[in-house]
Amino acid sequence: MVYRFWHSGVDDQLRVHGLQGLRVVDASIMPRMISANLNASTLMIADKASDMIRGKAAPEAVVVSGTGV
Repeated sequence: MVYRFWHSGVDDQLRVHGLQGLRVVDASIMPRMISANLNASTLMIADKASDMIRGKAAPEAVVVSGTGV
């Protein structure tokens, strides 16, 4: 089951509710305004959206161990 934010205008794939073929990829999809760099967050949303639209799988997590160089 997919959890939906009923107060949002888009689903988890950034598709606009009630319309076909339209996605929103900008800062307006964030549920709350962030206190950090808005441009960086918007670029990350755009990067993730481009991967979703192209059907590219998410990259695997990289685990870094140790504290020395």
